[in-house]
Amino acid sequence: MAGYIAVDLETTSLSARHGGRIIEIAAVALTDDGLEEEFQSLINPGVPIPVGAQRVHGITADLLQGQPSPEYVLTQFRKFIGVDTLIAHNAQFDVNFLKYEFNRFGLDMVNRSICTLSMSRRCLPGLQNYKLATVYRHLFNELPGGLHRALTDARMAGRIWQELIKR
Repeated sequence: MAGYIAVDLETTSLSARHGGRIIEIAAVALTDDGLEEEFQSLINPGVPIPVGAQRVHGITADLLQGQPSPEYVLTQFRKFIGVDTLIAHNAQFDVNFLKYEFNRFGLDMVNRSICTLSMSRRCLPGLQNYKLATVYRHLFNELPGGLHRALTDARMAGRIWQELIKR
């Protein structure tokens, strides 16, 4: 299973093109034995976080005080993911944000991506919805704490992908 990394982002809004920024990023390298090496960081982009976004992930301006800059974190993240395939729940969202942010700092984005949201819709017909938590609970009969934080959500996406490819 080498070459696959589950990723998740927390952002200030739903669109990078309309000024949204990444404020937390996480990735988990996947192996045949499960989840392996991890990368996680908060990011201080120097922009306000709308109240609606704060309600989703709980990340406030106070939490971002003293956190590293987007350029520093994204450069480190680029090294971590290399050219591996990225796994994400609603991968288009994460990949679009990453491409936009990478472009801001002259970094390339050559990684393929696999969407566990699309896979779940194909492999698990009839769920009430296909939110990350719903799919995870369906597959594993449990739900970890810390939902809507990047590292927890990346771990969940990785486990979902591993379970779905077994089926």
